[in-house]
Amino acid sequence: MHELTINLHMHTTYSDGSGTHADLARAAIKSGLDAILVSDHNIWVQGLESYHRNGKQRVLLLVGEEVHDQGRDPQKNHLLVFGAERELATLADDPQALIDAVRQAGGVSFIAHPVDPELPAFNETDISWEDWRVSGYTGIELWNGFSELKMVIKDKLDGLFYAYYPEFIARGPHPKALRIWDNLLTSGRRVVAVGGSDAHASKMRMGPLRKTIFPYEFHFSTVNTHLLVPQPLTGDLLADRKMIYTALAAGHAFIGYDLPAPTRGFRFSAQGKEKSALMGDELPAEGGVTLQVKAPKRADLRLLKDGKVLKAVEGELITHITTEPGVYRVEAYLRFLGRKRGWIFSNPIYVR
Repeated sequence: MHELTINLHMHTTYSDGSGTHADLARAAIKSGLDAILVSDHNIWVQGLESYHRNGKQRVLLLVGEEVHDQGRDPQKNHLLVFGAERELATLADDPQALIDAVRQAGGVSFIAHPVDPELPAFNETDISWEDWRVSGYTGIELWNGFSELKMVIKDKLDGLFYAYYPEFIARGPHPKALRIWDNLLTSGRRVVAVGGSDAHASKMRMGPLRKTIFPYEFHFSTVNTHLLVPQPLTGDLLADRKMIYTALAAGHAFIGYDLPAPTRGFRFSAQGKEKSALMGDELPAEGGVTLQVKAPKRADLRLLKDGKVLKAVEGELITHITTEPGVYRVEAYLRFLGRKRGWIFSNPIYVR
């Protein structure tokens, strides 16, 4: 399998971002990404999907949208939509109808920032996902790089500090988001986890100070989604787009916080009696299953079963043999800038 590093959930001047699609592509090339998935608010921008190049480097730019009901206050229930190839914002007031329409169109959908608390110091309201009765969505945005800011800021002085030193922000997915995901998984659902940057490159003004808050290039070096695909990108837009969306739908992916150390090369796999499995795959418990974890460098590695830590090591490898059905996934943590921070969060292997 070949590994692609992609970044999803970002905004341009078509909604509340400060850059154009070309600006995002240039930043992505500088950051070494393979693809970016743009998702402006309630608008599917047609005709801009393409490869962007700078010398021998290139990045694939794909376009979806972030759909939410603008008539609602506060505007909760944001859904990231990719691959539907049609405008679906007219269904924003009915999340289930929206999700159904995405599936019917052959697209993928992810619940955006499922836990996004209020930030009173900056008059930001709680825009967490609320309607958990829905079904049929592909997955959830487990780690949102921009929303995480609300977890660490207490006042405007904090905000000023993190605006200038954003590398101190990231801790990992919100603990409540992890609990929600584990509850969904243990209830029998297949729910793909992705990491999103939610990049805006917003312009800040505080008195005489002017600052771009978290430039696109910074976001693209932090919380990324890594995909395992059958082959490298070919340069054929339609074929490569299909390959990326197929991998996302299958959950052949992990979330990597690439700022402390590159996460490329992480693998979580399983070997059963008759077949093997990647992240996102399912295989029978009968006859035993060997789970294998390989990290790119030494880390606090944790193998979880049904949301609980089954094995933890300080190292690069975990091997575990089981005959017990369950949902198995991996978390990895590194020390960076004075504290232990989330580094890698895998999608599950389902042992039935």
